[in-house]
Amino acid sequence: MTEKKVSLMEGFKAFLLRGNVIDLAIAVVIGAAFTNIVNAIVKGVINPLVGAFGTKDLESYSSCLKGPCATDPKTGEATEGIRILWGSVLSATLSFVITAAVVYFLMVLPMAKYLARRAAMQAAKAGVQETLEVSELEVLEEIRDVLVSQRSTPADESRGQDPGRGHNE
Repeated sequence: MTEKKVSLMEGFKAFLLRGNVIDLAIAVVIGAAFTNIVNAIVKGVINPLVGAFGTKDLESYSSCLKGPCATDPKTGEATEGIRILWGSVLSATLSFVITAAVVYFLMVLPMAKYLARRAAMQAAKAGVQETLEVSELEVLEEIRDVLVSQRSTPADESRGQDPGRGHNE
């Protein structure tokens, strides 16, 4: 039973130190801070634009499903009828779309372009390295071919000398 506890703790320690947990924690903190920015954009820009066509508060858009809808002016709760609060759904949807757009255009797209440029540079470096390796190989093959051809051609034999021996025997 001790071995199982030790292995569980080692596994947990490995999980914490893997890096994914830290990345996730950073993402949550940045996401929470980013939520404030998105909420400010919705409250300061989107709601006034929608307010130009209706009310500034999207949450107040609603429809009455059954019977005459009446609300208590003090509490704001429905006292009669069934009220559908579609304004809150619209507000949440707009908030989501704005968040997705800001994340995509300000974070994902620039990072994708950066990574594509980096990959292209690495591919170019790899191509240059491969070309250098191929060039070196070709040069070595040419040297080998020249040496082989020098050994096999009877250029020295025409002068009456054995290529393996010295000039003076």
